Amino acid sequence: MERLYAPWRILYIQAPKKEEGCIFCMALEKPDDRYVIDFNDKAMVIMNIYPYNPGHLMVAPIRHIADISSLNDEERREIWRFVEKSVNVLKKVMNPEGFNIGMNLGLVAGAGVKDHMHIHVVPRWCGDSNFMPVLSDTKVLGESLDETYRKIRGEWFNGGT
Repeated sequence: MERLYAPWRILYIQAPKKEEGCIFCMALEKPDDRYVIDFNDKAMVIMNIYPYNPGHLMVAPIRHIADISSLNDEERREIWRFVEKSVNVLKKVMNPEGFNIGMNLGLVAGAGVKDHMHIHVVPRWCGDSNFMPVLSDTKVLGESLDETYRKIRGEWFNGGT
């Protein structure tokens, strides 16, 4: 395996982070303005506004908790139901060739929101990685967030299982 060193990233890693509040908790205050796909009293699905790929969703409990061991059985069921529905809806809307599904628990694990656990559902396609993020710190997305949101919500409530 080859290694690509990106020493400019250390400035971001070591920079003080702004404490603006929890994106998941704030999203529930204005769900229509924050790309919330769906929510109930146990869990929520929201689009990542800084996606790895188009259609990148996040599933989180409603309760502001950091650790998966703090989930109760109802929250676990509802979170998993939303993960499964996210995959099914994204298959229909975006036709991905695969998915990355996972969690970053804790700041050192890469969690951008370390105090509110969440699961990433990232659609993947052959060839969706290229040189742009490495050479120019730029991710190329072929569709606007608004258009992706419209498509996902439309399928979510009009046929998604």
